Amino acid sequence: MANKTIAFIGTGNMSYAIIGGMIKNGFAPQSIIATNRNPEKLAKAHADFGVRTEQDNLKAVEEADVVVLSVKPQMMAELCQTFVDAGLDLSNKLFVSVAAGITVKRLREMLAEDVKLVRCMPNTPSLLGRGVSGLFAADIIDEEKTYIEQVFSSTGIAIWLEQESQINDVIAVTGSSPAYFFLFMEAIEEKAIALGFSPEQARALVQQTALGAAEMALSQQDISIAQLRANVTSKGGTTHAAVEHLKANQLPQTVADAMDACIARAEEMEQQI
Repeated sequence: MANKTIAFIGTGNMSYAIIGGMIKNGFAPQSIIATNRNPEKLAKAHADFGVRTEQDNLKAVEEADVVVLSVKPQMMAELCQTFVDAGLDLSNKLFVSVAAGITVKRLREMLAEDVKLVRCMPNTPSLLGRGVSGLFAADIIDEEKTYIEQVFSSTGIAIWLEQESQINDVIAVTGSSPAYFFLFMEAIEEKAIALGFSPEQARALVQQTALGAAEMALSQQDISIAQLRANVTSKGGTTHAAVEHLKANQLPQTVADAMDACIARAEEMEQQI
């Protein structure tokens, strides 16, 4: 599918990041169409990446072989209805949805056709090229899977899921988890300020420590995360005292419960849309 045209319907921050990653990874700008109601955003996308732009979603869909639906879940039905009302031939197009809570079955109902479809769940670090995208495919061939993997690998890593229900699991593990890390960083930052550090010092200390810990995990793939923690936790020392306190207050179980709550909410959304 190297010569295929891909259209991003609703070029917000996430689509902008994906397009930027694609350009960096050698995709031809003229093979990419960005749509948005805001002409200023389209002008920026063209200026930054040289891609084609279009305010008319229908024209973009007509020209594209691959259509990325990058709108909010509550807007998806209305968007798809415009395609149906216009009588567009969608039979040979591959659709990609990045919307949470909309199943393959529901999206096909919205499009009134059993289209080829990929559900994708990227996370916000994709904006920096450090993201994770979970992918689930429905009725697509290997060539199409390879193309989609190349698209979403341009902003980090992409993994294929065997079951659609795993999309909700990915939301809990990677989609929502940046907020978990931020909450933990926030708690350390607040305590650092209470200890007398300036807000600027506290922010610098916390973010550099978080970055360093992440880099240690990335650079030592042969060592488990549990072992990395143990390596900096001398028994009877200060770190040991802090870690044991967190364990005694059920931090691991609290995290697990929070992830279960995330999955439950994703499942609820599937029933509401």
